Amino acid sequence: MPRMSRRTLLRSMAVGGAAVSVPGLLTACSTESGGGDVSNAGKKLAAWPAHTPAKGPQPDLAPTDAGVQAGYTAYPADLVKSVSRTPGDGSTIKVMSVSFGTPPKPASANRFWAAVEKALGVKIEYTIVAQADYQKKMATVMAADPDALPDIINLFSGFVLPREAEFVQRRAEDLTPYLSGAAIADYPNLANIPTHAWRDMGRIGGRIHGIPLERPLPGSTLWLNQGLFTDAGMKEGWTSTDFAAVAKRATGGRTYALGAAANSLFGNAVHSAAHNAPQEWAVTEAGAFRPGCADERYKASIAFQAELRKSGCYHPDATSISQIDLTTLYYNGTVGSMQDGFGAYLPKFRESRGKLTPAAALPYSVDGEPGGIVAARRSFGYTVLKKAKKERIELLLRVLDYLAAPFGSEEWELVHYGVEGTHFTRGKDGSPQPTELGEVENNTNLPLKYLAEGPQVLFVPGMPEAVRALHAWQQKTVPRAIRNASYGLQSRTKNAQGTTLRALLDDTVTGIVAGRLPLSEWDAAVKKWRARGGDRMAEEFAKDFAANR
Repeated sequence: MPRMSRRTLLRSMAVGGAAVSVPGLLTACSTESGGGDVSNAGKKLAAWPAHTPAKGPQPDLAPTDAGVQAGYTAYPADLVKSVSRTPGDGSTIKVMSVSFGTPPKPASANRFWAAVEKALGVKIEYTIVAQADYQKKMATVMAADPDALPDIINLFSGFVLPREAEFVQRRAEDLTPYLSGAAIADYPNLANIPTHAWRDMGRIGGRIHGIPLERPLPGSTLWLNQGLFTDAGMKEGWTSTDFAAVAKRATGGRTYALGAAANSLFGNAVHSAAHNAPQEWAVTEAGAFRPGCADERYKASIAFQAELRKSGCYHPDATSISQIDLTTLYYNGTVGSMQDGFGAYLPKFRESRGKLTPAAALPYSVDGEPGGIVAARRSFGYTVLKKAKKERIELLLRVLDYLAAPFGSEEWELVHYGVEGTHFTRGKDGSPQPTELGEVENNTNLPLKYLAEGPQVLFVPGMPEAVRALHAWQQKTVPRAIRNASYGLQSRTKNAQGTTLRALLDDTVTGIVAGRLPLSEWDAAVKKWRARGGDRMAEEFAKDFAANR
């Protein structure tokens, strides 16, 4: 197999939406930017923006209200125009976002950058922050003089930033007057963002402070080497016993059925969902919050993973390998599966063609109960604006409205692929195919997609069967997606201590599955977690849930 570049692997991670939490960082972050009441309890709640779907090409595979995505088996032949005028006024805007790519060429030598600036009618000064440096950079930004803030800041949901909500409430523009209810009609592409994305972004103190980056409902997914698992006896409707037997048969020599990255807890999200355990938080009909860690099904999933590890099914470096290196092992056949975001389907199919056939695993059943899948947070972070005069805020919103253009529009094609003939050519099905320059100058290395983006759809250039398979998988699994009930809600305790408390549980999961700790340690860890703040979080989430209800 050809050696994959670090750029390609980082792009795979970015598209997959892999969330990363690094315990210990930022826990001593200054409280200077905090102190406000970020709870929604007792507040008058701003109405969510009125959702108005954008006009565009009809999908070949229909979406559903339950969360199945629209699918396109071919690239739209006739692109629509979604923006009627140039958004900017020639001024300079300063923006900052996370990045999973390599640093772009400077604006003066970057034709993609220049084309986007021309279309937007602004000059862009871009502070691009590598994922590995994001938390430290945000600590600096959050403690800085308000006047020094960039005009547009992406807050990436893959990390827990202590006192993030307090910072946003105090330093970012309150966008409620511009976006709440019918007001958003002035920005049609932003109005095309579905309500579920705004809901999972959440309000702060009853107000709308950001613009969400919409994501599909399926979250962490077990991506299989379909041929390897089929040959080992995989079948639809498999049980946990079947899964363990197939994983054992698919492991041999230098091939391991199960790959896992150091931060994935041996793929715990997928297995806990298959056991129908709550994904971090569940809420009762009465509105009480129950932590998933205290659910016996969660504990059972840890025990199941420990048995898989004992049987030798996991790669031996599962507690230390990076997601980047794991992706390499997946593509070269060393591991037969890996946990990744559902959105990773695009690089999976692009990079695997002719080597292996990727497939999203159907969940196994446990004790006769069909398994669930992880429901993602429907907002892969959100964008906030520096406080400014009304005219400046309106300009920035017009810029973001352009960047949020829907699939099938001229604006989407420019922002995602650049200029035809320069950054891409057309494939047989009319879909953009990156040129050599387009592999360097693109929306990964200049990550405009983390400032604003339209709703995502299912589309794999030149691979209609892959789109049909993904759509069919969603139809089977979306009805059993398990959502974290705390998404979009505020908790002061989580804002301040969430990272540290999460590390306590994560370290215990890893220790048990790896065989360093007995399963009996789990109950003690949960008790400690509850006493140190978990029960306070439950109370705070319950109050915020009641307010949002």
